[in-house]
Amino acid sequence: TGRLPVDLVPISQNEIGATLGKTALTQALIAGGVGLLLIMVFMIGYYRLLGVVACVALVIYGVLFLGILNAIPVTMTLPGIAGIVLTLGMAVDANVLIFARIRDEVAAGKTITAATSAGFRKAFRAVFDCNMTTVITAIVLFLTATGGVKGFALTLGIGVVLSFLTAVAVTRSMLNLLSRWRPFRNHRLLGLRVPKEQMVQLTERGGL
Repeated sequence: TGRLPVDLVPISQNEIGATLGKTALTQALIAGGVGLLLIMVFMIGYYRLLGVVACVALVIYGVLFLGILNAIPVTMTLPGIAGIVLTLGMAVDANVLIFARIRDEVAAGKTITAATSAGFRKAFRAVFDCNMTTVITAIVLFLTATGGVKGFALTLGIGVVLSFLTAVAVTRSMLNLLSRWRPFRNHRLLGLRVPKEQMVQLTERGGL
């Protein structure tokens, strides 16, 4: 039914061994590990202690992500691994937005504790919108696509939802806890730049 009256004429034929899939899988895992390492180095180098917080949240995210994939269970494919690698960068995207807001609040003259609270509150809408659009895209792909694309959509959707939860819950809890730690109030250790005039005012108020 529906057969076209056309004969297929083979032009070329290649035989691929089973080791090719294993090699590609190994290369994908190496790419994911290198990507994770580069993300951590950048976050710590640019955000200092805030970057350390982001890296701890990223490790927790990775452990939870692997646990969910093992619990479903999911047969891992190259497109699925590509979705995981993509979510590694997106996992710190929320932290970048939040940390940028915290820097703005500190530059406006607020203390670290007040800036952390205000940064989360003001960045939440942007973080939620970014993640929600990606989740909607992943759902559409999962429902309409087949094969490897469906696996990519599944890992992407799970990763984005989990990264949003870790950014809101884990990162915020860690920052609230560490804000009482004196070294965490050091602007240089946090990679924050505050004008000298504001620094003097904060010192006089005891806000550091």
